[in-house]
Amino acid sequence: MKHVVSVSLGSSTRDHQVSIELMGEEYLVERIGMDGDLDKMKETIARLDGKVDAIGLGGITALFPVGGKTYFLRSARPLMEIPKRTPLVDGTGWKKVLERQVILDLDREGIVPVRGKKALLTVAFDRYSMAQAFAELGCDLSCGDLIFSFGFPYLLRGFTTFHRVVRTLAPAVCLLPFDWLYPTGKKEEYVEDPTKYARYYQEADIIAGDYLYIQRYMPDELTGKVIITNTVTNRNVEDLKARGVKTLVTTTPNLGGRSYGSNVIQAVIVAALGKKPEAITDEDYLTMTRKLGFKPRVEQLAAT
Repeated sequence: MKHVVSVSLGSSTRDHQVSIELMGEEYLVERIGMDGDLDKMKETIARLDGKVDAIGLGGITALFPVGGKTYFLRSARPLMEIPKRTPLVDGTGWKKVLERQVILDLDREGIVPVRGKKALLTVAFDRYSMAQAFAELGCDLSCGDLIFSFGFPYLLRGFTTFHRVVRTLAPAVCLLPFDWLYPTGKKEEYVEDPTKYARYYQEADIIAGDYLYIQRYMPDELTGKVIITNTVTNRNVEDLKARGVKTLVTTTPNLGGRSYGSNVIQAVIVAALGKKPEAITDEDYLTMTRKLGFKPRVEQLAAT
């Protein structure tokens, strides 16, 4: 049996474990939340090193590909350097290839109309390829990086504007502590203010991005909206239903009733290939994703 563990800086209330069979082999996949405790995270990664097949780094992103350049979050570098025997990945390698493809496929296959829609991408810095896909499909794209990461009430309208701003700010942003940028621990468990930025949610047809960012200022009323995200629990799904969301899409597959984060999916693929992450190509990720039968989860939450 292969054993894959996501060590997440996030809340332990989102922990989950599942045993699945993939390509004739058993996998034990689990998520362990650190409740925002960075020291505990370091200790856990060190303890798992050499004892599991792959480790996912959850709740914190280390690498940010933006166009042809990749930025490294300084506060995540010590975490990435801990394991000496077990490969550790943060989901970026898989995400930058597959998230773009998911958006294009949703539209091409007629699963969810995307072309020309108004799309709000809560934070595009860690989802550059998704932003590219929306732009390719002629969407009226708004990126909320300044709002959802820093609380500045300004949307970045259009892909070109987003690209210019993020290339300017990225070197400085990557020097900041991660908890300045992303809700961790108990901050994951509640909506901060459902009215503060409600107008930005309401004007969009599609709301996309990391679920914790989406949830951060999520209004009570989301009737008819399409949510495209990654990690959701059953509780999150019920919450979206109650707000009137029409369609939920998770770019990561449903494993045992739970949509895990991209770091988990990348870790599973690394374990399946038995290669070092740096030796795995974009095409390897695409091919293995298909072989494992990993498809996005699409769920209609409200009657059409």
